[in-house]
Amino acid sequence: MENNSGMRQWLDDFKLSHPLVIAGPCSAETEEQVLDIARQLKDSDVSIYRAGIWKPRTRPGGFEGVGAIGLGWLQKAKAETGLLMAVEVANATHVKLALEHDIDVLWIGARTTVNPFAVQEIADALTNTDKIVLVKNPVNPDLALWLGGVERFYNAGIKKLGVIHRGFSTYEKTKYRNIPEWQLAIELHDRFPDLPIICDPSHITGRRDMIQQVSQQALDLNYDGLMIETHNNPDKAWSDAAQQVTPERLKEIMTSLKVRNKGAENSVFNEHIEKLRLRIDEYDSKLIQVLGERMRIADEIGMLKKENNVSVLQGKRWKEVLENMRTEGLPQNLGEEFILKLFRAIHQESIVHQEKIINAQNS
Repeated sequence: MENNSGMRQWLDDFKLSHPLVIAGPCSAETEEQVLDIARQLKDSDVSIYRAGIWKPRTRPGGFEGVGAIGLGWLQKAKAETGLLMAVEVANATHVKLALEHDIDVLWIGARTTVNPFAVQEIADALTNTDKIVLVKNPVNPDLALWLGGVERFYNAGIKKLGVIHRGFSTYEKTKYRNIPEWQLAIELHDRFPDLPIICDPSHITGRRDMIQQVSQQALDLNYDGLMIETHNNPDKAWSDAAQQVTPERLKEIMTSLKVRNKGAENSVFNEHIEKLRLRIDEYDSKLIQVLGERMRIADEIGMLKKENNVSVLQGKRWKEVLENMRTEGLPQNLGEEFILKLFRAIHQESIVHQEKIINAQNS
């Protein structure tokens, strides 16, 4: 798959003066609920109405969607409001039913993207159709797996493709439901700059009070659109209640968001930013040099541990380092999550260095 400007055509065809907005309830619950939300979203920035019909749950026993009956409700909502309709599909049967009900947009969920067999089954069922297909990132931060999902639809002749960034699962406790890992999405966008990328702040945050903040971050990174879960009574929602906003709140969020220019013609601006970037480049080079020196000291520690038959990992020492760095990072305006990620990566590299030394055979 190669990047080409035609990848954006389906998005350009909307002729929007604002980012693409996909909104609607996490789950279609009743016909009345689906229609009421759609009516409230009709005269807004929303172009595509989303609703979960089949809900893949982590564990059995929870609400797993109303099933095919909900597709009829979406048809009624489309006829009344003119909004395009979007649903998640997880297998060929879902695809068949969605096509029969003239659903416009199909998205592949994070749990499905991790399974190439399932993605291929869906791609085969959609071969050469004109539907818009959006691929959510896999649950785990694996860029190759994410792109692989997109490529399967590309190879099946799907012309209207895009990706949805919904964050990645982690065992760590953070303020996010799914950590953004912005850099991974940025790398995907760098490889395929014309492939539309949409942010799902609802699943990234898991909290309605953070939707606006993460949406703005996405727009600042030149994302093409947003998918925001919207419910007429969020607190009573049958699934993911905490991350859904009301239609009124969605309109407020969209009004508050600012779309930045991707560049500037101002020569003074360009000259100034270039100087600042040169300074960053200098500091980046210094960082690499400092890290190299640090690893050489780690090598010396590895030699000392080998001579004294001491294990590589020293838990108490590691906790002290982590706590010290967290404390030192705060006055430097460095976020705690960033400090933890940075020094875990540095620590892991130190372990790799020391293991090579300790396990090396004496000549």
